[in-house]
Amino acid sequence: MLIAAGALVAGTFTVLPASAADTGAPAPRPLPPLAWTDCGTQAYPRLQCATLPVPLDHDDPAGRSIRLALTRVPHTAKTSQGPLLVNPGGPGGSGRGMAGYVAAALPPGVSAAYDVIGFDPRGVGRSEPALDCRPGHFDPVRPDSVPRGRDAERVSVDRAQAFAAACGKKHADVLPYIDTVSTARDLDLIRRALGAERINYLGYSYGTYLGAVYARLYPERVRRMALDSVVNPHGVWYEDNIAQDLAFDSRHKDFMAWIAKNDASYHLGGDPAAVEAAWYRMRAELRDSPVDGEVGPGELEDTFLPGGYYDGYWPALATAFAAYVNDGDPEPLKAAYERYGEADAAADNGYSVYTAVQCRDAPWPRDWNVWRKDTWDVHAKAPFSTWNNAWYNAPCAFWPVEPLSPPDVSNDQLPPVLVLQATNDAATPYEGALALHRMLRGSSLVVEEGGGNHGVTLAGNTCLDDRLAAYLATGAVPRAEDGGEVDATCAALPAPKPDPATPAKSGARKNSGEGVRASVSRAAGTTLHGLLGHVR
Repeated sequence: MLIAAGALVAGTFTVLPASAADTGAPAPRPLPPLAWTDCGTQAYPRLQCATLPVPLDHDDPAGRSIRLALTRVPHTAKTSQGPLLVNPGGPGGSGRGMAGYVAAALPPGVSAAYDVIGFDPRGVGRSEPALDCRPGHFDPVRPDSVPRGRDAERVSVDRAQAFAAACGKKHADVLPYIDTVSTARDLDLIRRALGAERINYLGYSYGTYLGAVYARLYPERVRRMALDSVVNPHGVWYEDNIAQDLAFDSRHKDFMAWIAKNDASYHLGGDPAAVEAAWYRMRAELRDSPVDGEVGPGELEDTFLPGGYYDGYWPALATAFAAYVNDGDPEPLKAAYERYGEADAAADNGYSVYTAVQCRDAPWPRDWNVWRKDTWDVHAKAPFSTWNNAWYNAPCAFWPVEPLSPPDVSNDQLPPVLVLQATNDAATPYEGALALHRMLRGSSLVVEEGGGNHGVTLAGNTCLDDRLAAYLATGAVPRAEDGGEVDATCAALPAPKPDPATPAKSGARKNSGEGVRASVSRAAGTTLHGLLGHVR
C-alpha cells in the first residue's frame, strides 16, 4: 500500500448501508451455491476454486452482476470454527494464493478447524471484470521521478492525467463501484454464500482497513479478526502518504546502515552516510545513462522500494548495488529490477485497482499546486521515494469519479480484535496501529519491537505466530498487566546475513542451529511477502 500528503474533508462520512428491512429496498437476490472445483497445486494440493456473482451496485441488488474469484482449503477437523477469510492488502492485491499459504503456515491443529478462504476483490485478478486502465503505464524508462523544472514536471502531470482519462474511458461503467465499502459488502455476500453466521478474518496492510470497514458495517458478523500491519484510518488516503514517505526514507537509511555494517561483504564503506551518498550518485548516473534502456532513476526506486517492505531482500539488492558501484557491472542491477521492480500485466491490474479504490474512497486535492508544495516539502526531509510516490498517486488529482468520504471505523460492538504491528514498519507506520487499537474497543495490540518488516505474522517470527495461532484456536488475546496500550511484545527477527554468494570475511557459522532457524524464517518471510506483493 503506497499512498501521498494533505487534508481530508472533516466531519463527513460515508453513509453506512442499512438492511433491506430497514429501508424498504428490494431484498437481495438469492445467492447460488458455490460450486467448488479442484485447483490444487504442487505446493497446495487441497486447494479448491469457485466463483460468486455479486451486484456491481449493492444498492441495486437486482442489477448488473460481477464475479468474484474464490479459493478454499477446506477444514479437516471434526468440529469446524467456520470460514477464515484472508486478504493480502493492496488495494489491488490478488488474494487467491493466500488460502493455501495461510492453511499451510498455521499450526495443523489450528488450520484444520477452518475453511481458509482466499479471494480476488472486485476488479482484481481472476475476478470479472478485471481492471487494466492503461497497459504498459510503467514501461521503462519513465521520466525521472524528481522533476528538474516545470517542463519536466508537466510531462509527468500529463502522464498521470492520461492514466486517469484512460481509466475513465475504459472502465466508466464500473469505476463508481470500485471502493472499500463495496468490497466490504462483497465480503458479507461471501459469508452468506458460505452459509456462515459469522466470519473469521486475517488481513494484512490495506486488508486491515478493509477488515475494519467490514466490522463497522457488520459488527454482529465478526467472530475473530486479526489485523497485521495496520493502515491509519485517520489518514485515508492522502495524509497517510506523508507518513509513508518519511518512514520509507528512514527504512532506506536502515538498509544503508546495514550495508555499512557489512562492509566486509559489500565494500561500500563503513559509514552509512557515505553508503547512502553512493546510492544517490548511482541514481544520478542512471538518470543520464539508464541500464540497457530499462533502469533509470524511477526504476531504481521501484527496485529498492521492496527492501523497505521486507529486509529479506536486502542481500540481493546490496549485491546489485555493490556490483554497479565497485565493479562497474550493471547486469546484477538489471536483474534486480526484473525481479523486484518490473511491472507485468498483473502489476498493471493491481495498479489500476489501487488507483480506482483509493481515488474513489476519499477526497484528494484537485489543485496540483497543493501536491507540488507538499511533495517538495516532504522530499526535502525524505528524498528516497517521495516524488516517486506522488506520481504513483497523482491520477487521483484528476480522477473521473467523484470521491466518497471514508467511514468512521470506530467500533465498540466487536469481540476482541488482535492487532499486530512492527514498530519500524514503513508502509503502515506504527502510529496507525495505535490509532486503530484505540478505535476498536477491547482490541489487543501485539508489537514486534524493533521490527521493520511489513506483514509480520506467518513470516517466521515464532512469538508472533504463536500469538496468532492461540487467538485463532481459542479467541484468547493478551492483556497488558500494567494497563498500557501495548498488550504483548515480541522481539524482532535478526537482520539478514549477507548473501552467501557474496565474498564474506565475517566467519558466520553457516551450519549452526541458529543459521538453520534463520534460513527457515527467511524462507517463510520471502514466501509471504511474495504473496503480499508489495507491487506499487
